[in-house]
Amino acid sequence: MGRWTTSLIDEMVAGRWVNPETGQPGRVPYDIVVIEDRLDGAEADLVARLGFSGRLAVVSDENTHGVMGKRVEAALKKLGSVESVVLDHPHADEANVAALKDRLRHADAVIAVGSGTINDLCKYVTSLDGRGYCVFGTAPSMNGYTSTTASITIASGLKTSKPAHAPKGVFIDLAVNAAAPTYLIAAGFGDCLCRSVAQVDCWLSSRLLGTKYSNLAFLIEIPDEKELMRRAPALAKGDIEAVGYLHRVLTLCGFGVSFTGTTNHGSMGEHQISHYIDCFAGKRHPGTLHGQQVGVASLSMARLQAQILASDKPPVVAPTRIDEADLRRRVGAEVAPICLAEMAHKALDHAGAEAMNAKLEALWPTLRAELQGFTLPVEAMRTALAASGGPTTAAELRLDVGFYREAVRHAREIRRRYSMLDLAADAGLLDRFAETQH
Repeated sequence: MGRWTTSLIDEMVAGRWVNPETGQPGRVPYDIVVIEDRLDGAEADLVARLGFSGRLAVVSDENTHGVMGKRVEAALKKLGSVESVVLDHPHADEANVAALKDRLRHADAVIAVGSGTINDLCKYVTSLDGRGYCVFGTAPSMNGYTSTTASITIASGLKTSKPAHAPKGVFIDLAVNAAAPTYLIAAGFGDCLCRSVAQVDCWLSSRLLGTKYSNLAFLIEIPDEKELMRRAPALAKGDIEAVGYLHRVLTLCGFGVSFTGTTNHGSMGEHQISHYIDCFAGKRHPGTLHGQQVGVASLSMARLQAQILASDKPPVVAPTRIDEADLRRRVGAEVAPICLAEMAHKALDHAGAEAMNAKLEALWPTLRAELQGFTLPVEAMRTALAASGGPTTAAELRLDVGFYREAVRHAREIRRRYSMLDLAADAGLLDRFAETQH
């Protein structure tokens, strides 16, 4: 791959790209984003360009330290003092945030070496006091390198999206990333697979509830998404070009947060299902990755959306029903009030249901066509995910199928974001649909 492959990203970082929605320069809050075939030997120069000085802390874990952490530590010694912080099987939760904050208290700048958990922890900890950080990615396992939010599990066990800040630099050595285990690469592809179903959910919410919608975040990644879908089989072979396209899509999805101020374009009903699994599976959790779960959940959402959009008549909704006793049984007494508060933002009473039905009746022919324009064929999505090496069913995730069906039925309860899960539930269609998912 040559530098031409990141021309759009380069334009955005440099502030030369013009946002077509505003007509104004659409700069993103990153000093440098580099995606190259190899970065071996360039590490110190890249970090030096960020102006980092003083005591540097390189944070990795038991896996990424050997993959790239030691190499980065050795290279950065020419810049000054380097502390090696190697975490042992970390989780992105409040306890690990507190522990890492203490370990980094003497660092002037932080260099993360790793993907999801390592990046989220470093991003969030440094955002608390404004210290600069950058990240060397080691696997394209999930969207997040260029996101300005961090996924942190709070004490109650609920996974939340916390405001954080952008890394000063994002550095992707494609040779390292292409050598990552296939399941990590496929997890990143699974995370990307949500674009079409998230776009359906976002537009549905905008049309029915008047929530904010931006087409831009989707448009900037769709051209690369098409190329990536064609290269899905090559991902399973560790093809550098295919992994490069995957990183482009992941990067541009993260950039979308800078333009929209939300993560909605990359996190709607499908992510709620994945979050429900992570929060409430307990001992039933098979240890699968976020992106693997999102891939399977995206297929479920695509099937649900296709089922509802197949009808030329709109669904008819009733007032939202929530079994509070069952909710408390499933999520616990501490989390249940949080879920109820989230649901309060979108639950329909009798008047709300009548108004929603009137709106659906008036909008349906147009709305249906609009939503169908965003979709991808379910079978094409499934084939591509399987070709990448990713699981396509709950059974392939090694997740209890009964619990997965519970997640499909109840994931809408954990966030206020309105999706096709909510429309299906209020229309009395979700329970039956969930029983078909395996």
